[in-house]
Formats: sequence, structure tokens, C-alpha cells
Amino acid sequence: METQPLEANVISTDDVVKILCSSVQSVLSSTTRSAVSISPMVKELENTCLKPDIGCFVLFQGDFSGLIIINFTREAALEIYRNYMIGMGMPEDDLARNHTTDEVASSLGELLNQCVGKFRFDLEGRTGIFVNQNQPKMLVVNESVQIAIEMGIEKQQLRQISFKTVNGNRFYLEVALPEIKFYSLFDFQKAEIPNIEEMLAYGAGGS
Repeated sequence: METQPLEANVISTDDVVKILCSSVQSVLSSTTRSAVSISPMVKELENTCLKPDIGCFVLFQGDFSGLIIINFTREAALEIYRNYMIGMGMPEDDLARNHTTDEVASSLGELLNQCVGKFRFDLEGRTGIFVNQNQPKMLVVNESVQIAIEMGIEKQQLRQISFKTVNGNRFYLEVALPEIKFYSLFDFQKAEIPNIEEMLAYGAGGS
């Protein structure tokens, strides 16, 4: 019987980015009960930055290390926050109206935690690759702040992907990864990906 080439089972940097984007879209669409779309075009970056109006970031380590940043405009931040809280049953009159409030930062931090938790689960379920995360950090910023964190990554691959809310407000995912190339030596049984509602607390398992 002819052996299947190993290259057919290669996992590259951009494969990991695609899984991450899908996880972010899935969590935010479900938790806000509204459509979140992804731009098909990906931008290569020279550096990663926290940008106005709200920037949040999280580090992960495991089979490889990386950095995830999501930069929200104030409009996108408030729309996502409000839809998330209304979906959880909070009266609209009780919601914050300023993107700089602690309630908005806390909610977006929790959503990022859920996004990365689902990414971890999806990545391991689809590829067998394991990573673990720390707690997301949130900053309200008035100007760009470059993130320089020593992760021991050589040949960093930096990507930016644009997302759009149902009301047309944009936010941006930035990711710093090593040059990834995993390939399978053995048969791998892909795990069945559960419904998103079953995954919303998965991020709480991060270290």
C-alpha cells in the first residue's frame, strides 16, 4: 500500500492563525449573539502594538510560545460589551456608556480569556498541539504602545487580522508566533469539537 506523504499532515504558522481566528469569531459571535466577520486578507507586521482605544493581550506557552493582542476601537468595545451583557440578561439601562470604565475592560478581558481557551481546545483537538495561557491584561490607551516581551522566539511571524462587528465596527487581532512546522509521524484521531456553549468556561483553566 502506498504511504501518504508526511507533508500532507504538516501544521504551519498560518494554519495555527486560522484556528485562532476561527475560535475568536466563534466565541464572540456566540457570546454577543450577533455576527462577527473576518477579513480574508492578512497583514504581515514588523512589530506588535497595543493601539487605541482598548488593547488587551495574553501570552501562551507549551509546544510553542506566542503572544495574542486584540485592539478594539471604542465603538467596537462598547458594542461587544453591551451585546455580551444584554445576552447575559443585564438591563440595558444598567450598562456602562464609556469605554474607559472598569466594567468594559473586565468584560473584554473575560471574552479574550474565553477566545484563547477555545483556541487552546480547538488546537489540541484538531492537531494534538498543546499550549497553555496566562491571564489576559487590559489597557485603555490613547496612543500606540509597542509590546516587547522576551519569549525566546526566533524568526517571529507577526500577523494582523481585521474583524468586523454586525454594526460595522472593526477590531484587530495581532499575533506573534514562531515559525511553526509540525508534522505527524503517527495517525491522529481528531477530537470532536463541542458546541460553543460548552466551551465558554474553558479559558478559566489557564494558568
